[in-house]
Amino acid sequence: MDFEAARIKMVDNQIRPTDVTSHTVLSAFLSVPREDFVPERMKLLAYIDSDIEVAAPSSQTPGGRYLMEPSPLAKLLQLATISKSDTVLEIGCSTGYASAVLSLLAASVVALESDEALAATAKETLARYDNVTVVTGELEKGCAERGPFDVIFIHGSVETLPPALFNQLNDGGRLVVVHGFGNASRAKLFIHENGKTSERLAFNTAVKPLPGFKQIRDFVF
Repeated sequence: MDFEAARIKMVDNQIRPTDVTSHTVLSAFLSVPREDFVPERMKLLAYIDSDIEVAAPSSQTPGGRYLMEPSPLAKLLQLATISKSDTVLEIGCSTGYASAVLSLLAASVVALESDEALAATAKETLARYDNVTVVTGELEKGCAERGPFDVIFIHGSVETLPPALFNQLNDGGRLVVVHGFGNASRAKLFIHENGKTSERLAFNTAVKPLPGFKQIRDFVF
């Protein structure tokens, strides 16, 4: 299979038509070989217009783990307006594909992963991206010891946003996330300035959820 041709088609047919116009974002997606970040059995499907399962359901990842579909991923990264001077925290890096894309947009990337096997895979695959550091820890806690960050990107949908994450942003920092569950989810941009955080709705989308961010349901008698 001609992966380079498939990568160009992904950008031209999946990403550009969904209002992704940032040259740096498009260039990054053209540069990173998505096939390197999927299981061997999935390589021929690396550029499909869909989420790709990279870890089956387990005790650590009850719903399994996925690489986000290219179009919403590109739209979210464009929303973050990342510059070459920015430090970025990616929460839920899985095998590291988005981390590699982010490495071409930012000065440095901390890629946080809770699943030890996925983190080990990400470290191996990302070894040639010298401005990415993979760390293991609970996703909902972020990575305060390596912060603060200019951008926090959450790689998957969440039902709740822990306040501690906003405390890990620099003044003027942005947090980009898909907030909600299933088809009711919305991409949101949060901006942290002067100790306060503002919120902006960006677009509707549905992406696979991350573990650790579920809404606690009240018990009703």
